[in-house]
Amino acid sequence: MNPTRRVLWTLGAVLLMGMQARASVAQVNGSYFTFEPWGGYAKFAKNVNLKNTPVGGATFGIIPYRYFGFEGHVGYGQTSSVTGFTPYAVPAALVPAERELTMLHYGGDLVVNFRPSAYVAPYVLAGWQEARIRFTDTDSVPKGRYLNGLEAGAGVKVRFGPRVALRAEVRDAMWKFADGTPPPAGKDGTDNLFMTAGLEFTLGGVTGASPSKDADSDGVPNKRDKCPDTPMGAKVDATGCPMDSDGDGVWDGIDQCPNTPSGASVDAHGCPGDDDKDGVPNGVDQCADTPSGAIVDAHGCPKDADKDGVWDGIDQCADTPAGAKVDARGCTVVTDADGDGVPDDKDLCPFTPTNVKVDKDGCPIELSERETQLLDKGRITERNIHFVTAKWDILPESQPILNELGNILIQWPRLRIEIGGHTDGRGSNAYNQKLSEQRANAVLEYLTGKYPQITREQYTAVGYGESQPVGSNSTIEGMAMNRRVEFKVLNTEELKKERERRRTLTK
Repeated sequence: MNPTRRVLWTLGAVLLMGMQARASVAQVNGSYFTFEPWGGYAKFAKNVNLKNTPVGGATFGIIPYRYFGFEGHVGYGQTSSVTGFTPYAVPAALVPAERELTMLHYGGDLVVNFRPSAYVAPYVLAGWQEARIRFTDTDSVPKGRYLNGLEAGAGVKVRFGPRVALRAEVRDAMWKFADGTPPPAGKDGTDNLFMTAGLEFTLGGVTGASPSKDADSDGVPNKRDKCPDTPMGAKVDATGCPMDSDGDGVWDGIDQCPNTPSGASVDAHGCPGDDDKDGVPNGVDQCADTPSGAIVDAHGCPKDADKDGVWDGIDQCADTPAGAKVDARGCTVVTDADGDGVPDDKDLCPFTPTNVKVDKDGCPIELSERETQLLDKGRITERNIHFVTAKWDILPESQPILNELGNILIQWPRLRIEIGGHTDGRGSNAYNQKLSEQRANAVLEYLTGKYPQITREQYTAVGYGESQPVGSNSTIEGMAMNRRVEFKVLNTEELKKERERRRTLTK
């Protein structure tokens, strides 16, 4: 690639860099001067016949307007001729194979600045330049050779502040030899590249935004801008203040998600997060740890239509009956606590004794005498529950009978039962009333202690004393009949249902 094309490529890259730079560096306004000491490297065209060499110098500038200015530069370098040819038109006999030379180069340019307030600010320049080249040994050839012509270049300034910047540039010095110059120079133009870098210092001017300019580049002049520090890219109203249409704290123009729901938490781009991936953004989501796959409401909380404890969307059995025990999928767990072959969720008699034949509802088909008495008469009358005389302590020989009664009663969990205590006529009414109450409570305490299925909510204990005799208190036989404990069904409508069910079963 020839030097001219190289300069053009460099210029394009610098301009592209500058267009992407952020503008927020405080600038110097008004007219000001610049001074840059620099160092670099000179790369000469092949037909100039000089060796490439380091160079150093300085640039001075005056900037009457922030986008345009004028600069002058001067530099110095030492080099040598590559072969016997030198830029001098002298007889070859006076020129050895290689000879030391010095080069003083200088020129003036018009400079165009792009985005002068940016951190990275590109620029281009064009003007006229000249180089004076002479032998180090001035005795043989005392006069120097002057090569001049147009120059063009491009550069970039990286600002550290309003008055200091790192500056790098490439200039193409186009030299043309006069007719009669010995080969290989000829009369064709040459492209000689000066690649330099240095620190540029600004003198004079005023630091800060000019009242007539637009410091934050939002399109509203400083004198009308009520919000002078608007971030780059934000949309502003007529007063220069940024707008936030969705109220998420990220300005319009910068906000990449402009329709964020009210209350949602957003990132620096204005986009809401959704940590549990349920479709309800953080900040709005009132149930932030929703399991994956669960269906949620507008607040981000999971739903459970059948109230089985497994969320909709995860629940694979969405219509589970109320109260049913379910597994992790939300499906009913089939259990049979009494082992009668009827699942608990369908068993109307869930505590059937082992090996008892049951119907399709899990209730016994063959009933004992006491069970038949309970279903047919609505009560069980038991005269073989004995207590210590004049006390309510249950005698040990009565426990097998109570156990049998307990196993019967737990099979009918829908029945509400009253345990009634009755005495004979010996003693006063008050004494007999209290004794019957205590004996009824003693029976209830025994049953609830041994059978947790029997609860206080389902069972009650009542004392009737001698008020409901079934025999004569004048005879021993009559008094024995009056001393009894009765288990009476209070919700007789359940008995009617059970009687009807058994009649249907018999048919």
